[in-house]
Amino acid sequence: MIKQVVIVTKKQNSDASQAGEYWQNRLHNLGIKAVVLENEPEPHVPPLPPATDIIIVFGGDGTLLSAARHYGQQGIPILGVNVGGLGFVTEIGLGELDSLVTRLLAQDFQVEARMLLTGTVIRQQKIFFQQTVLNDVVINKGALARIVELRTDIDHQYLTTYRADGLIVSTPTGSTAYTLAAGGPIVFPTLHTIILIPICPFTLTNRPIILPDTVTITVTLDDKAQDVYLTFDGQRGLALQPQDRVEIRQAPGSIQLIKSPYKSYFEILRTKLRWGEM
Repeated sequence: MIKQVVIVTKKQNSDASQAGEYWQNRLHNLGIKAVVLENEPEPHVPPLPPATDIIIVFGGDGTLLSAARHYGQQGIPILGVNVGGLGFVTEIGLGELDSLVTRLLAQDFQVEARMLLTGTVIRQQKIFFQQTVLNDVVINKGALARIVELRTDIDHQYLTTYRADGLIVSTPTGSTAYTLAAGGPIVFPTLHTIILIPICPFTLTNRPIILPDTVTITVTLDDKAQDVYLTFDGQRGLALQPQDRVEIRQAPGSIQLIKSPYKSYFEILRTKLRWGEM
């Protein structure tokens, strides 16, 4: 039985705030405890109340990515409600929520387990920084920096040294984000694979690679690297230094996303990417 719902709203977004307040009152009237949290960036993340049964996120894909990083590994089902247009991971519109909530409270819903990645920065042989992501880990050069050289190993076996503007390491969920814009493949979101794609490589034969989720990808900067940055889900960044090593592997656990009963993944693809339009 659902007893407590946490509502996460996009920060400083009036539509999301109003929707969160409205549904907090609706749930209270139904005898369900509902707590509203405004989405905050690290390190100001509000703690999740104990005994939370479901998390409902009001915002866009970016808000859901942030909430997933903050709370997703606790195994609590997350529902993404898009305040605005249709999203790839925020599949539900505000107009669909009324009938869906009845099903949620009756525990009549399905979830999809989405894999996560952990990116770890090793600096001077010590762990300097670590972050878990739902979409991607990206190494990118600054706007005016020269091409970077990124030695890349898979499970300690040398793959190649990319000379490129950067490198994207993505989950299947992230395949419709930056990876797609960089020419990568669309991968069905529940598959267990890791996508490796160079950004504007100097050698045009460098192509995206789909790897099993069991591998560890190690990317090492050379001793001349300058103005190189690491970003997590496009929301949290870190300046890298020469000879830093970035290790990326599947994270423990998974995100439990509540599926839309109203539209399939393929319908979302058709709508978002405008397939079939003349």
